[in-house]
Amino acid sequence: MADSADDRLRLLIERIERLEEEKKGIGDDIKDVYGEAKATGYDAKIMRQIVRLRKMKPDDRREMEAVLETYKNALGID
Repeated sequence: MADSADDRLRLLIERIERLEEEKKGIGDDIKDVYGEAKATGYDAKIMRQIVRLRKMKPDDRREMEAVLETYKNALGID
């Protein structure tokens, strides 16, 4: 029984390690794409913000934008 549990644990750990390596590779690929975008004249910082906004639900995005506008108005920005 212990051997079976030990084998299962080892397999799970190895699977996590493989996924972590894949995640690192994907992160490197994303970094390369932002570098390519920057090299062609795009602003990578703004692109990251757009990607983050596109991940949000429309209602959440509208709420965030409304709160941001409220804060900006309170501080006299714009």
